[in-house]
Amino acid sequence: MLKRYGRGRRAPVMRDVALSAAVGCFTAADLGADVPGSGDADAFSRLVFGLVIAGLLAHRAAPLASAAVTGAGSLTWTLYGHIGELLNLPVMVSLYFVALSGTRRRSVRVGAVAALLSAGAAVLAGREDGNAVPSPVLEMLVPLVPLLLGEAVRGRRELTAHYADRARRAEREREREAARRVREERMRIARDVHDIVAHTVSAMTVQATVALDALERRPEIARGALLQVRASGREAVRELRATVAVLRESDDGAAGPDAPAPGLAQLPELIDRVAGDRLRVALRDDRQPDGPPLPPVVELAAYRIVQEALTNVVRHSAARSAGVRIGRRGHGGAAELTVEVVDEGPPRSAPGAPGFGLLGMRERAATIGGTLTCGPAPGGGFRVTAVLPVPAQPLEPVQPVEEHSGPGSPGERGRR
Repeated sequence: MLKRYGRGRRAPVMRDVALSAAVGCFTAADLGADVPGSGDADAFSRLVFGLVIAGLLAHRAAPLASAAVTGAGSLTWTLYGHIGELLNLPVMVSLYFVALSGTRRRSVRVGAVAALLSAGAAVLAGREDGNAVPSPVLEMLVPLVPLLLGEAVRGRRELTAHYADRARRAEREREREAARRVREERMRIARDVHDIVAHTVSAMTVQATVALDALERRPEIARGALLQVRASGREAVRELRATVAVLRESDDGAAGPDAPAPGLAQLPELIDRVAGDRLRVALRDDRQPDGPPLPPVVELAAYRIVQEALTNVVRHSAARSAGVRIGRRGHGGAAELTVEVVDEGPPRSAPGAPGFGLLGMRERAATIGGTLTCGPAPGGGFRVTAVLPVPAQPLEPVQPVEEHSGPGSPGERGRR
């Protein structure tokens, strides 16, 4: 670690030594120059020069201490009668690093003190006989120039760092947004696959049971049930193909073929696949025949909710009949579509393992800003009611709000 630290610090130390040596060369040349009216470079002046260069070496590690030592040396030369533009070079370098490594408040304080001391030294040096008179105004500006330059460079660095930090935050935000969209898309696909598979398998199971019971005594009923099984399988394959097509792209980057999403017009076909000798399903559509069309996303949500609710009836209820009601109320942006599925019960005595049906229906309704309630019906059985908003403008999906119900809540025990 010590070796690595030494190698890491070697380059800055060498830069500091090189800068101090270069500044020292210019300062020494100006100090030894034979300028009319300037003092001679005697032993005391050389001693001050050595102290100034020693203080200059710490301009990066301790800029305030370096500015104090070099500033004291520059004032001493001024009071001692030396004249030269480059004699202030060490303190100017130190003051630059004071501003570069500090704050604006510190730079203002250091600049005020340095300007006053520089002007005072110029005035005192001018009172002595035989010494040249430095301009107090120019001497006041000497320490302010490097401080302003250091402030400008530090401000530029802070601005660059701020922009870089904003870019990093924006990149992280884009990554989080992309991850959120991926999660939402996975949840949507999972809901679609669950609705398709669960409903189709349940309907096929019911029809296969009917066919098995009537195979010997009533073959025409068995044949009709098997035909319905085949139709349900084909419909499930079509919907699964449409779902998978969203994830697949052709070689040229264009999206693959996609079948139209199911809507309320397909509810009779859906009910035919579920209904049989054991379960009778009645459909009631209270909407106006000439009413405005619904957005496709609302129709799809309503279709899937009815599909999952009927699947729950088949799997978890011993009801012989069920009803589906579709209604619309309101106009314009305040319109709402009501979807209600109710069965007469009772629930089966041996419910299956808890699943994701109710949660999926709630999420699907919440995705378009709607609500879903479910529970025991007053006259017995189970009711699922969804209220879906019908906006006047195209609907933008919102973040679904997850709702939780206790595993033993009344009316939902055994439902999925």
